Amino acid sequence: MTSLEEHRFWIKAKEIFRDMLSLTEDKADDDVIDDRIRGDVHMKGANLWILMFAILVASIGLNVNSTAVIIGAMLISPLMGPIMGIGYGAGINDFSLLRSSFKNLSIATLIGLLTSTLYFLISPLDIAQSELLSRTTPTVWDVMIGLFGGLAGIVAATRKEKSNVIPGVAIATALMPPLCTAGFGLALGNWSYFFGAFYLYTINSVFIALASFLIVRLFNLSEKKYVDPQTAKKAQRYIAIIVIVTILPSSYLAYHLVEDQLFKAKSNSFVTEHLQFKNTDVAQVKIDPKNRIIKVFLIGDHVPKGELDHISMRMISAGLDNAKLKVYQNGERDDVDVRTLKADIVTDLYKNTKADLDNKAKEVATLKEQIRLLSSDREYYTAVPNELETLFPKVRNVILSRNYDSSALDRNRSVNRLILNADSKKRLTRSEQQKIETWLKMRTKSDNVKLIVR
Repeated sequence: MTSLEEHRFWIKAKEIFRDMLSLTEDKADDDVIDDRIRGDVHMKGANLWILMFAILVASIGLNVNSTAVIIGAMLISPLMGPIMGIGYGAGINDFSLLRSSFKNLSIATLIGLLTSTLYFLISPLDIAQSELLSRTTPTVWDVMIGLFGGLAGIVAATRKEKSNVIPGVAIATALMPPLCTAGFGLALGNWSYFFGAFYLYTINSVFIALASFLIVRLFNLSEKKYVDPQTAKKAQRYIAIIVIVTILPSSYLAYHLVEDQLFKAKSNSFVTEHLQFKNTDVAQVKIDPKNRIIKVFLIGDHVPKGELDHISMRMISAGLDNAKLKVYQNGERDDVDVRTLKADIVTDLYKNTKADLDNKAKEVATLKEQIRLLSSDREYYTAVPNELETLFPKVRNVILSRNYDSSALDRNRSVNRLILNADSKKRLTRSEQQKIETWLKMRTKSDNVKLIVR
């Protein structure tokens, strides 16, 4: 290929790649996008009632630990509207829309908190189920979900045809559950639950709005024009301040989330690799990223302090400098999470006995098959010999039996063979034996038969 042909090839490849990833081909008109996003911003009337009903449904789902109910609540939630309105208003320099979106989001958040708090105050169930607990500790993955989910949502909102992307974004970013969990924390007076869940709700909201802002800027949608240049500058200044104030704290918090996740990952890897003993097991691991402390609870034979000190010295090479390893052995501390420990033991027992259970189940299936065959074929053992002696007078002392092959189950073949033993007054010809065999197959409705005539 000449240099000219190679140049043309790469130009063609770039054009094909550009067409495949183009976001402008089916983009709706700016006016359509504007009307669509503005129409979903306002939180009043039917939207407010739908929000309260969705909050109640999500609260019930969290209360009874039902994932399906929680997903249903997220599908009917109208919270995405004002959040995308914030990003869109900032993107087109529309300060009035930005202010209206913030106002409606604040109203929706307040109504959501009040509704969920009221429900959990009335509900007799006050145990924090797994669905609730999972919304109290945000991770860096929640930041990424909020950002990429928001990108998918705003891209879908700018298309000519509406799609089912927005409901999917509502499920993925999960705005409703953390808001309801914050209400659960308020109802119980548990501030760690409240702040953790509300933090997760804030992260999702901020990064959905940020994603909307970025896409609006990328598409260069029509910006709002102010008659007075001073008013335009003032609006743009306010918008810039709001965007910076919103993004900077979230970015700072996201950075610390990344650090915490990396510390947890390194800590778990270190414990798995270095705290392996012959007659001692790790019962539980507690990791405190904030104070950089790793607590390990051991059960079994006592591990000498010198050996544990030697293990602690390896933490620097594992990237855990300035971290502390605290090891507790055989009841030295009483703060072991008994429920988690029991769950781990049950899991291990299940894994260790699963093979035995499978083998037992296979044996039971084999025995059931034998019983079924014996019951269904009982008539053959009495009727068939009598019928055969009547139809073929030469044979006598007819005995019908079954040879059962248990290994045939694994070979996906017939598991049994019918065997007919008989005495003959006179030697049977080949033709007579074939007739008897043919009749036996038809009578027993089985092709797996064997004839033995003496």
